[in-house]
Amino acid sequence: MKTRTIGRTGLAVTEYGFGTAALGGLYRACPRDAAMATLDAAWQEGVRYFDTAPWYGFGLAERRTGDFLRDKPKGSYVLSSKVGRIMVPVADDKVPAYGYVDPLPFDVRYDYSYDGIMRSVELSHARLGLNRIDMLYVHDIGVYTHGAERNAFHLRALLDSGLKALDELKSSGAIKAYGLGVNEVPVCLDVLRHADLDCILLAGRYTLLDRSAAAELLPLCEEKGTSLVVGGVFNSGILATGPVEGAHFDYMPATPEVAGKVRAMMEIARGQHVPLAAPALKFPLEHPSVACVLLGTAKPESLHRNMALARMTFSKDIYPAFEPHILVAPELGDDAVRQ
Repeated sequence: MKTRTIGRTGLAVTEYGFGTAALGGLYRACPRDAAMATLDAAWQEGVRYFDTAPWYGFGLAERRTGDFLRDKPKGSYVLSSKVGRIMVPVADDKVPAYGYVDPLPFDVRYDYSYDGIMRSVELSHARLGLNRIDMLYVHDIGVYTHGAERNAFHLRALLDSGLKALDELKSSGAIKAYGLGVNEVPVCLDVLRHADLDCILLAGRYTLLDRSAAAELLPLCEEKGTSLVVGGVFNSGILATGPVEGAHFDYMPATPEVAGKVRAMMEIARGQHVPLAAPALKFPLEHPSVACVLLGTAKPESLHRNMALARMTFSKDIYPAFEPHILVAPELGDDAVRQ
């Protein structure tokens, strides 16, 4: 599989990577055997970049990812995890319901400070059982998760001391790159105006449908030499399933307006005899600042199916035809909309 370089770091990732949220039981239980089989399917397909986080199953995805990668040759893969949430052990009846099924018995404490980031990295190494993490993303800082008032506190902690921790980790060789792992554009702009980030893992905001990152963030990334890793390329599924009953966009039921846009896009794709999911998978890689598209699933067959879609060929002339049907995410307001 082709690779692209993260920022100016020299660290190369495969154009398609594997995101492990589903391996932590996101929305449905993921047995260990299924998790390991899915990781193996990604490896068979040539994927050599794996992204995980303490948040995914409250440590469960990190454990499984580390178990899979532990016997792989050193230097044969790139691994990223995330900081900003510290897992705190709790009684079995106190494990919170944050969308993960059968997670490990922990709750979360947010800490974007120097000490919090250093503690988070230490705990991730222990869960992974690995002595190397190549990239770290500051996870879910922003109004989307915290609301405006609380996020102001967290952003100040990051800018005052958290970024110093990440810079020290990179300078010492403990990591090779760092950035943000978020679902919104405004916080990326806020941080990039204060710091030179190597990379941003941005979920759902630079897709065939949602172009929220196009106007300001992508030009700033080009100026700063910051790479994008694009997650949520199907926008919570609707670009893969189409506007079927129960289809979701941005983690919520799709509105009639969104469904109509996707229906029009499906007709365009049908004109080139490809499913809409194929151009959706490839679209972000058309931009020079995008280094990788992350795929996430807990089923080997889904991973193989998505990689087959990524190998489909069609004319790039298809992309301008989608432009009349794109959208930009609305402003969030002052309240958090997602845990």
